[in-house]
Amino acid sequence: MLVIVVENVPPRLRGRLAVWLLEVRAGVYIGNVNRRIREMIWGQIEKGIEDGNVVMAWNTNTESGFDFMTLGINRRIPVEMDGIKLVSFLPEKVECEESNDE
Repeated sequence: MLVIVVENVPPRLRGRLAVWLLEVRAGVYIGNVNRRIREMIWGQIEKGIEDGNVVMAWNTNTESGFDFMTLGINRRIPVEMDGIKLVSFLPEKVECEESNDE
């Protein structure tokens, strides 16, 4: 089983993903492909992501039963702890407004 979730990617990449996978919700693709096809799809994502972000998860023989990869700017980043991949949240960006009181 393969699940891919995309945000803010170009329509051409979304169309490309729809060739191999079923889009069950906007930006959420699922399918059952082998490793070679999964790696080929990831290569297509790397080429076409532009300013978007992607997470890809698939079942595998690990402690958790799945693995995942991310690409693009996102607050959620994968972190490995004791052999298990978890998700860490980056702090929100705080915009500072500088006033020019002269």
